[in-house]
Amino acid sequence: MKLIARLFLFVIFISLFLTGCESDKSKSKNEAPKPKDRNIGGFGIKRGLTKTTDGLADGYILYAVYASPLVYLLNRKGEVMHQWKSNYGAMNAYLQDDGSVFIGVMDPDFPTFGGGGPTGRIQKINWDGKMLLDFELANEKEMLHHDFTIMPNGHILALAYEVLPYETAIAKGRKPEKAHTDGPWFEKVVELEIVDKHHAEVVWEWHLWDHVIQDFDKTKNNFGNPSEHPELIDINLGNTPPPLISEDSLEILRKKGRASDNTTVGNRNADVFHINAIKYNPQLDQIVLSSPNINEIFIIDHNTTTKEASAHKGGKSGKGGDLLYRWGNPKNYYRGDSTNQQLGGQHDARWVETGFPGEGNLTIFNNNFPPSGPDSTAYSAVYEIKPPMDDKGNYILEKDKAYGPEKPSWRYTAENPLDFYSSFVSGAQRMKNGNTFINEGAKGRFFEVTPDGKIVWEYLNQYSGNITKPNGDPDQFPFKYFAFRSNFIPADHPGLIGKKLKPINPQPEPFKLPDQKPAMK
Repeated sequence: MKLIARLFLFVIFISLFLTGCESDKSKSKNEAPKPKDRNIGGFGIKRGLTKTTDGLADGYILYAVYASPLVYLLNRKGEVMHQWKSNYGAMNAYLQDDGSVFIGVMDPDFPTFGGGGPTGRIQKINWDGKMLLDFELANEKEMLHHDFTIMPNGHILALAYEVLPYETAIAKGRKPEKAHTDGPWFEKVVELEIVDKHHAEVVWEWHLWDHVIQDFDKTKNNFGNPSEHPELIDINLGNTPPPLISEDSLEILRKKGRASDNTTVGNRNADVFHINAIKYNPQLDQIVLSSPNINEIFIIDHNTTTKEASAHKGGKSGKGGDLLYRWGNPKNYYRGDSTNQQLGGQHDARWVETGFPGEGNLTIFNNNFPPSGPDSTAYSAVYEIKPPMDDKGNYILEKDKAYGPEKPSWRYTAENPLDFYSSFVSGAQRMKNGNTFINEGAKGRFFEVTPDGKIVWEYLNQYSGNITKPNGDPDQFPFKYFAFRSNFIPADHPGLIGKKLKPINPQPEPFKLPDQKPAMK
């Protein structure tokens, strides 16, 4: 696998294809000055702890270090207190009650898939560094990618690509010009029960392609009007094949690090929906998913059998595996247009935890706002939304209207919106004190804001790794400090109880680019 090449391809993909949401009147593109230098990677600026205040909630920050097998636990002073070490590049990590972490790691060698966010493995490493789980799901037909979440029973809900052969895509009503000849990659969710160190059993699964509709080909059995079936996803949305190129041209792209070894003439841009986040709500027994390619989040019912999850009936909702709720881009189901679009390339949709301010609401990192996408006028925002529900727990959808709410109930942007921008990765998490912890991922910037938007703590990641390509070629990925996901860990987290928490000595050496200019003060 050309690991770094794939990551670089991911950024190129983001820059070319993500679109944003429509600006509101108070934040029009004419009101914000164009910055001289976006510098979304945060190069040449001060790193480490840059802001702290009195009265902060006691806790730590957990994140994986780019191009490195390491996961760090930082204290509020920006000191590394503990680290867990994989044997591959770490992408994201989640702390467990026993002090172990589950880590999504980048498998060094896998076939077929070369899109953004490939992982292929999930590992579990205990506090003392022992690997308890090293599970691989990476073959010619399916592969773990991006994100996963741990259920209360210890099972893992994970995202996976799966190849939808060209002929099957056509049979399901995808337009020929939108179907990749080497097979588009669709999405599924797998629930994994750990069997032993290297094995897990799939005990439940959901496939996106079971819940699609199209208004292109009347001869297909899923033909219909998407406006009349918002519970289904239009199969003709998402990435489409770029103009054909020759094998020689593809080889040039590979040499430049803009295509992976797994890229073929027929599968370029085959990552159709690119779901990048998954979270589980045990109270509702529901799953939220984020698809930045179509600028929407979805909620599905987990309270089904696998058979029911493939159908349109069954489960607690009675709707099988169909969408219970969707938000962000109602033009996808013909109940709005570009002026109604709320999301642009979003990441990290998650529920606010029970007992926290806003419990039951969803927070979302909205990467690109407004719909101009990742360009000189785009900026990022963090949203909190309250999905409308009736007293029976059903999501409310009025006839011929889009799912609400019309606007977020809370949003964070910088005082000058253009100062806060990450065109890819990133996330946000509500804290128990009502503040929100934010990861501006491209820059590796972690900060905490109050409900009124005041920054009370800020840290910029100082670390990066030196993992190279398998053949020893240097790292070509431009964002050296980036973090896909970071999480605030309260000091009373069960996984930290009884642990010796002192700054490690010596502290890791901060990373500096060979040609990096001195940090600006």
